[in-house]
Amino acid sequence: MRLCRFQTDERIRIGFYDEHRVLPLEAVAALVQKSTRFPVSESIVDYLPGGAFHREVRKLERQLDEADPAAVEVVTVPVDAARLLVPVAHPSKLLLLAGNYSKHIEEGGGKAEERSKTFPYVFMKPPLTTLTHPGDPVKIPAVSPDEIDWELELGVIIGRECRNVSEADALSYVAGYTVVNDISDRAFKPNPGRAERPKDGFFDWLHGKWHDTFCPIGPCVLPADRCDDPQQLALTLKLNGEIEQNASTADMVFPVAAVVEFVSSFVTLQPGDVISTGTPDGVGKAKGKFLKPGDVLEAEIEGIGLLRNPVE
Repeated sequence: MRLCRFQTDERIRIGFYDEHRVLPLEAVAALVQKSTRFPVSESIVDYLPGGAFHREVRKLERQLDEADPAAVEVVTVPVDAARLLVPVAHPSKLLLLAGNYSKHIEEGGGKAEERSKTFPYVFMKPPLTTLTHPGDPVKIPAVSPDEIDWELELGVIIGRECRNVSEADALSYVAGYTVVNDISDRAFKPNPGRAERPKDGFFDWLHGKWHDTFCPIGPCVLPADRCDDPQQLALTLKLNGEIEQNASTADMVFPVAAVVEFVSSFVTLQPGDVISTGTPDGVGKAKGKFLKPGDVLEAEIEGIGLLRNPVE
C-alpha cells in the first residue's frame, strides 16, 4: 500500500494513500490494534523499507485488510479534505538526471550514445525552494517567462546511508518511488547584453532548472518492496487533458540501480535523498509548446499515482 505525507488542522501526519482517501497510520493503529503506542514520526522514510518503523507499517497493513470496512470509514480522511505534501520535507540532496532517455536526447537534436560509451549526467536543484506540493502552483518566473517546460520523471527516495554500492545491490538501498515533474526554463539568459563566455550556455541551462516551484513531487510513495521492477512502469504526462509524454521507465539508458551505483561512487547518499531519473521524449521544447498561466499539469506513473499542479 502506498504512503503519503499530509496535513489536516495544522498537523502533519503519514497515512496510507489511494486516489480517494487517506488513512492516518496512528488512527488505523488505534482502530485495529486498540493501541495508542504506534510509533509517530513526520518523516515518511521512517515507515518505508530501511526505516525504523517499516515492520510496524507492514503489520498494520495486514491488520487493516482484515478490519471491518464500516469501522475503517470512521478514520478515513477524504483526499480533498487533506493537504497532500511533498513526501520528503527536507531532503539533504535533490539530484536529477539529464539525458537518460535516448528519444528525449534525439528530440532535442542530440545523438544518443549506448550506455557503455557514456555516464549519467547529474545536476542538483535547491530542495527548499523548488520542491512543490501536489496541487500547489508552478509559478512562471517574471525574469524569464516564455519557454517554461515540463519533464515527467520517476523519483527515487533513498532509505539508508548509501556509499560505493554495486548495481546488483543498489535497489536494496531504495525506500520507495514517487512522481517528479522537473520543470525547466528553456530560454533563461541572464544579462542578454553580456559578453559571451565559453560556458555561458551550460550555465543558462543549469540556472534554468533552479527557479522557485520548479520541482513538484508526490502525491505519495510506492514502497520499494511493493515495486517488482522500477524499469517496467508506464509514464504519462497530460497538459490540459492532452497527452504530451507517453513512455516507460524501460527506456532509460541508465536504470535506477545503475544511477544509484554511479552517484554513490562519489557522493554519500543519506536517507530521504531524492534522485529524479530523467525524462522521456515529449517535452514542450521539441514542439514549440510551453506552459502559460491557467494550464494544468497531470504527471502520472503507473502504480504510484497522479501528480497534478496548476500553472500561475
